[in-house]
Amino acid sequence: MHIHILGICGTFMGGVARIAQALGHEVTGSDANVYPPMSTQLEEAGIRLMEGWDPAHLEPAPDVVVIGNALSRGNPVVEQVLDSGLPYTSGPQWLAENVLRGRWVLAVAGTHGKTTTASMLAWILEHAGLEPGFLIGGVPRDFGVSARAGELPFFVVEADEYDTAFFDKRSKFVHYRPRTCVLNNLEFDHADIFDDLAQIQRQFHHLVRTVPGGGLLVAPGDDANLEEVLGMGCWTPVERFSLHGEATWSVAEASADGSRFEVVCGGEPAGRVEWSLTGRHNMANALAALAAARHAGVPLSVGIEALCRFRGVRRRMELRGEVRGVRVYDDFAHHPTAIETTLSGLRARVGKGRIIAVLEPRSNTMRAGVHAQALPGSLAQADQVLLFAPPALEWDAGAVMAPLGGRCRVFGETGALVEAVAETAAEGDSVLVMSNGGFENVHARILEALEARS
Repeated sequence: MHIHILGICGTFMGGVARIAQALGHEVTGSDANVYPPMSTQLEEAGIRLMEGWDPAHLEPAPDVVVIGNALSRGNPVVEQVLDSGLPYTSGPQWLAENVLRGRWVLAVAGTHGKTTTASMLAWILEHAGLEPGFLIGGVPRDFGVSARAGELPFFVVEADEYDTAFFDKRSKFVHYRPRTCVLNNLEFDHADIFDDLAQIQRQFHHLVRTVPGGGLLVAPGDDANLEEVLGMGCWTPVERFSLHGEATWSVAEASADGSRFEVVCGGEPAGRVEWSLTGRHNMANALAALAAARHAGVPLSVGIEALCRFRGVRRRMELRGEVRGVRVYDDFAHHPTAIETTLSGLRARVGKGRIIAVLEPRSNTMRAGVHAQALPGSLAQADQVLLFAPPALEWDAGAVMAPLGGRCRVFGETGALVEAVAETAAEGDSVLVMSNGGFENVHARILEALEARS
């Protein structure tokens, strides 16, 4: 079968492409924005990519068109699909019907930490010899790809609450019907499709409704927003995790930076995790992954051993390079809570070392300014902040960031920003670049600029 994917370079749709190819289908795709790591993965897999939205990309006619949620009515190729009567579906629906049916699905949902937690969970199952399939919105370093079909029965999926497609406005995750479901946390986000938190909570409850009574929900013990979701009705056992309260899963004897901690299960010490990751958020992610893996039959000792070998996810506090003693990190953080959490983890690692935070407020929610007032507080642990404010930004970056005073500088183009980092950074500094997009490859450009000054 010939499958053509519209929006193929998104992390989710790119994963669908790889899985479809592994199942023996001919796969082609179109996209307007092509950048690594997904473009690299697709090219290495031999999947043909076409730039733009030319209706001619649908010649010869594919058997089915899988349409990503970034495309809408009025797009030339979408109009061609509808006018020509070609069969079409969404990525989540295609995955549900062709891959997930009959499998033990382990879904990881939440505003923050989905990619990392899902990667941990897939790696634990892999370490246990279960060879799971997975589709994750990032590239786990232990696998080198964001998706694979895997062996029966287990499949790990990052369960996103964003809408499915222009013709299906439900959240993606309602298609997956998991047996094991992690609800990591819940905050307001995606202001382009949700009017308020209550709308997101309703979608999360739709997910809860799909988990069978013989399944398992894994949830934090201290998230009021998720408690309200579960209060709407819950028909599945719930195991809770917490770093600072009573719960089935907790930690003890943790190092300040989170690189070492004792796992506590049911009030009893279960083993020690020592790994390369840092931050309290990753300790919480680890607890959720261990709980989900145990439900799938993985002994806790095996899960802990796997986490000790877990190498993390690309673009999640990924060290891109070091020049003249300046370390440059890449992170996907784009919500104030994630920004603050990421900076806290780095601060715990570097102590009094200087942190230069470089931020692109790229998501629809951030560009609209929904969380703008929270940004200065979320960046408080950085010694210097360089904010990229392109013309599409719908708020006054200078005014909003004024509480940071001289610690923050605003740039309208990336060339000047890169030069400012190179001029400012000194031996022992950490440069943390945060964006949920390609950010015009500023990571590599900063390293090149630093090299040119050495």
